[in-house]
Amino acid sequence: MQKKQKGLVWFRNDLRVHDNESLTNAISENNTVLAVYCFDPRHFEKTGFGFIKTEKFRAKFLIESVKELKQNLEKLNIPLLVYHQKPEDAIKEISALNEISAVYFQEEWTSEEMEVLENIKAKVPDSVSFKSTYNQFLFHPDAIPFDIQKIPNVFTQFRNQCEKSTKIRPEFKVQTLSKENWITNTTAIPTMEILGFTDFETDSRTAFPFAGGEDEAQKRLQNYFWETKKLSVYKLTRNGLIGTDFSSKFSPWLANGSISAKTIYWEIIKYEQQIGKNDSTYWLIFELIWRDYFKYISLKNGNSIFKIGGILDKNYDWKNNTSAINNWINGTTHEPFVNANMIELRETGWMSNRGRQNVGSYFAKNLLLDWRIGAAYFEAMLIDYDVHSNYGNWMYVSGVGNDPRDRKFNIKLQAENYDGQSKFQKLWLQQQLF
Repeated sequence: MQKKQKGLVWFRNDLRVHDNESLTNAISENNTVLAVYCFDPRHFEKTGFGFIKTEKFRAKFLIESVKELKQNLEKLNIPLLVYHQKPEDAIKEISALNEISAVYFQEEWTSEEMEVLENIKAKVPDSVSFKSTYNQFLFHPDAIPFDIQKIPNVFTQFRNQCEKSTKIRPEFKVQTLSKENWITNTTAIPTMEILGFTDFETDSRTAFPFAGGEDEAQKRLQNYFWETKKLSVYKLTRNGLIGTDFSSKFSPWLANGSISAKTIYWEIIKYEQQIGKNDSTYWLIFELIWRDYFKYISLKNGNSIFKIGGILDKNYDWKNNTSAINNWINGTTHEPFVNANMIELRETGWMSNRGRQNVGSYFAKNLLLDWRIGAAYFEAMLIDYDVHSNYGNWMYVSGVGNDPRDRKFNIKLQAENYDGQSKFQKLWLQQQLF
């Protein structure tokens, strides 16, 4: 086909070069490709619940991820223009200055992201075409055996049908562009200070001491699979609380797209062929399917995932007790296991899956607090915040989502089962007695 003159790849939650469909398409259809990433100032402001939308932990991880993306794109002779401004303003300027003919991007469907896209379309000339892809899934929307509006409300039904009939697509491989069309890039990646934070040292106790970026994600993949072979015991250790290797820790890189679900999946298949297949190797695929499922739930239900009644439109008598909320945030509740997990989150931006289920259940089911406040706090603090998984999980533990059993966790029993010797609690509650 005849190549168009200039394409622009707008990066959002797909901060990688490998297995990036938008980037692959832009390179195949254009002589010159530019890329842009915007540190949107709205992402560093306070939300309606009083928390900064992106706190320091994810901000630092994001800066590291964008730095690696810039370096990896330069190897393909593609400049990454980085701005600390709204995408609708930056893309308007880039399009005008560079006569952009097409904008390539990963589709997002939650309300804030859709609003930004509509703002961009309103500001650029009609001659600019917009080409979106769904490259954040394991099971591509075009391949699943359901219409989006008929996605089952029970995970097992979704998983069983998809596993039976949906093939995982191959990864996308990128080509290098000619250097002759290189455009000088004078933009700079903002510092922590510019985003409103003081830089900080990582807490030595953290279970997630890793840096952001595509290369770091690949390093972790190599280490967890091939160097330590921890994948072979993943199911047995995944409920651990201390250290780096009790779980895969891929979620922060998956959340901002530094690695794709497909890349992890195909590496698991390779591992099963070369090292061995067992319950643990399958269980990591199982968790990737859960991640997909929450994306499909939000695709099906739209803004209902942000409503107090959730996707079930259930009417509970939720409370808004500032003192109880602050005790939960600060780790000063009556439950030491909850406190330890909350202090870990406050100090590191990380919490285990087991911890999240317990502190979420305690917040919604024991304290009867408006679950959206807990979800908004997680959005601020978690390095691996992902809108679909975060709100999907919070609805689930709060009884307004996809848990058909509507469980309430027995926190003391959970602490006995998963922290029987109180090692985790002692690590984070050094001043408290047991």
